Amino acid sequence: METMDDGTADDLRLFRIWSRASRAIFSNVGRDIESHGLSPDNFMILELLYNKGPQPIQKISERLEIPSGSITYVIDKLEKKGYVERRQSQEDRRTSNAVLTDEGRDLFDDIFPKHAAMISRNLSVVSAEEKRVLAELLKRIGLHAVAMGEEQKG
Repeated sequence: METMDDGTADDLRLFRIWSRASRAIFSNVGRDIESHGLSPDNFMILELLYNKGPQPIQKISERLEIPSGSITYVIDKLEKKGYVERRQSQEDRRTSNAVLTDEGRDLFDDIFPKHAAMISRNLSVVSAEEKRVLAELLKRIGLHAVAMGEEQKG
């Protein structure tokens, strides 16, 4: 095997570490979500509505990258559970907004603080300053990767 002295070895090592850490954290997050009887899609939609208020269903689909054919099914399931209801938009009568019900808000008032605390426990091994630096670095890497992807498409 040829030795890599141009930084590639460091890049590969970082990628492996980052990948393993991400899998471990996302596994913990997934188990937490499932412990509340929700699927990841259900949780993401409820969290969005909880934190951002009513949203057009099409925007939820785009924002959370849930295919338009699936978003109707997921919203239907949340409606049947009593967590979400559809309301016609006042601005555009062709658009339906998903709105968190009182039951949905009560559920998230209960589980969201626990969920946030679980995420914080996963990240508790680094300082607040290290978190800020890491967030900035990951944002920069992510934006660069998106730009590279756009170049490859074009």
